[in-house]
Amino acid sequence: MPQFLSRFGGVSETASGAGFWKGLLTAMIELGALIGALNQGWIADKISRKYSIVLAVTVFIVGSILQTAAVDYAMLVVARLIGGIGIGMLSMVAPLYISEISPPEIRGALLVLEEFSIVSGIVIAFWITEWIDIRAEVAFHNQTSVAKHPKLQDGSRTSRIKLEIASWTDCFKRRCWRRTHVGIGLMFFQGRQQFVGINALIYYSPTLFGTMGLNHSMQLIMSGVLNITQLVGVSTSLWTMDRFGRRPLLLWGSLFMTLSHFIISILVGKFSHDWPAHRGAGWASVAFLFFYMLSFGASWGPVPWAMPSEVFPSSLRAKGVALSTCSNWLNNFIIGLITPPLVQNTGFGAYTFFAVFCLLSLVWTYLFVPETCGRTLEQMDHVFKDSVTEEDDNRRKAIENELLAQQGELGGEHVA
Repeated sequence: MPQFLSRFGGVSETASGAGFWKGLLTAMIELGALIGALNQGWIADKISRKYSIVLAVTVFIVGSILQTAAVDYAMLVVARLIGGIGIGMLSMVAPLYISEISPPEIRGALLVLEEFSIVSGIVIAFWITEWIDIRAEVAFHNQTSVAKHPKLQDGSRTSRIKLEIASWTDCFKRRCWRRTHVGIGLMFFQGRQQFVGINALIYYSPTLFGTMGLNHSMQLIMSGVLNITQLVGVSTSLWTMDRFGRRPLLLWGSLFMTLSHFIISILVGKFSHDWPAHRGAGWASVAFLFFYMLSFGASWGPVPWAMPSEVFPSSLRAKGVALSTCSNWLNNFIIGLITPPLVQNTGFGAYTFFAVFCLLSLVWTYLFVPETCGRTLEQMDHVFKDSVTEEDDNRRKAIENELLAQQGELGGEHVA
């Protein structure tokens, strides 16, 4: 797909008018099929059913060759039109020919067999391609392992254990540590809901609402509304993440969450000794808690789950994302332990604690987190100023070409 978009950039998601050009490219098959089916009637009568099938197959093969050899969008469109003509011709004459040569008692079954054959061809073609991809992926990781750790390839149990450990440490080596740093850091700074206070709010929101002077019934209601507020925030990211980028969402989210926590800590510290006499301050605290949850849902909620899978090269992506996710659950564990005594013993100190980490997340994002919006996975080398992805892509392409060549040789042997 990346190779296709690099050659035919007009149909990429970011190109102007991409929707129309993509639709035209798709529709040319159907337009060609209409023309082919319309003309196949008189052709089948003129040169016979048998030779009209041969002609249709020839037209389809010519269209397939031209599509494979297409060098620009115009050539691809015309090639798809030609291929579509062949498809339309076959779609008309094949069932006609089958119905004319079939005994009445099995004609229906044979006509259904045509559709069965079509679908079977689609399935087989898909899984042949998928099987080549799977083989390429396995060979790619094996070759990468050999290239990086040639001394651990003897197959012994000790070497296998050392190789597994070494493959994890590759994430922290010079050419990949920036990516690992970003992935794990995002999951630390609430960048997965931890040290910016989000899970503390979710787990212990009734208790937190209690510190603001709300009765038990209202605490439970507000906790439910708080989760709805987060859902609203997350929903906005469906549009904003690709419209404004990851980095701006993280920066603004950190800023708004910092302000929310600091304001809440001031209100709680100043008025928590007598909430009934300061109902306005209590509800102001609740309002900023909702504002915090909205800000989180729109920024640090979705972004850190998305970015780790973007930043790692394919050879280390699985382990890199695993490390990032482990950071999430480790920090979840820590927050689960410290939040109850923090809220119980410090009061407004809990909000101050989380406000400090929100502020740190702002500084850390500004210094270390690059923008990945609009960048392909292959362009991450430029983002992180290394060449790991390019090397992986070159190795993968070589493997795929080798497997396709082997497939072609096997096909030739079977024909012979």
